[in-house]
Amino acid sequence: MTTLNRSRRTRRLGAFVLAAALTAGLTACGGESGEKPAAAASSDAKAEAGFPRTIEHDKGKTELKAKPQRIVALDNSLVEAVVALDRPLVGGIGSYRDQKTFPAHLGDAVKNTKDVGPLESPNLEQIALLKPDLIVSATVRHEELYDKLSQIAPTVFVKTTGPIWKENIGLLGKALGEEKAATEAVAAYETRAKKIGEAINAKAGKPTASVVRFLDGPTRIYLPATFTGIILSDMGIARPANQRDPKEFNIEISEEQISQADADVIFYTTFSGGEERRAKFLANPLWKRLKAVQKGNVHEVKDEIWMTSVSLQGAHMILDDMARVFKVDPAKA
Repeated sequence: MTTLNRSRRTRRLGAFVLAAALTAGLTACGGESGEKPAAAASSDAKAEAGFPRTIEHDKGKTELKAKPQRIVALDNSLVEAVVALDRPLVGGIGSYRDQKTFPAHLGDAVKNTKDVGPLESPNLEQIALLKPDLIVSATVRHEELYDKLSQIAPTVFVKTTGPIWKENIGLLGKALGEEKAATEAVAAYETRAKKIGEAINAKAGKPTASVVRFLDGPTRIYLPATFTGIILSDMGIARPANQRDPKEFNIEISEEQISQADADVIFYTTFSGGEERRAKFLANPLWKRLKAVQKGNVHEVKDEIWMTSVSLQGAHMILDDMARVFKVDPAKA
């Protein structure tokens, strides 16, 4: 495509987005004249409690005039956060990495949600046609799209996902008018994590745990400042001495460095393309010397849950796995 054609296409897309945003705004402002019935007005007043409000977020400040009723989430973790807070999600990222649709565990909550992916380049035209009243995403994902998204609807960005996943739920709670629900949901997860962790430590003598991920590239050991790492910390599960750096995201290891993955128990996942590397690691004599391997304390778990969900739903499923592996009470209400 020539530079001139690309420029024309960019202008057309920008014009479309702006036109759609203006149309959505006019539609929202329009309607029949006359006062609403008293019951409807009372219901609206309850729904709008606390609005308008200004949300401070990673890209600045955004004013929300009313409680959002048509939300678009452009990161899979934020899709799950909106669902967890039981708010109407009209558009979201369903297809990402090797995930082809919205996760099955979201069930009917996303049956009417339009997939506006892919994650790397959301479809702005589809987003505009959905007439959202709030768009949420992450700077790490779509920083270059913030201004265009803001032309479509009020837009709120979190900074990133994994290391601050619980804080992100709190921020979304404010934006969605569901602060109490967000606080209670995180607290319920933390209470459950603590109960399961205490049971595991009592039964297994405070075991150390290591989390390994096989990819089409360097094999990684995930550290405390990650989604899974935070869950293990919330449970009070110890990490091996070489895996306690609170700032680093992961350790990349070669086959010669397999010993760095050793712990009392090892959990491993495989991302699409990492199957060959996994096979090599598991067949390596160094792997077979690990104490967790020798004791039969190695467990394969789902990558889409332990690594990419980054959500309350995913966190609870990891707790399910931990309770199952250690054969303790899952502490479900």
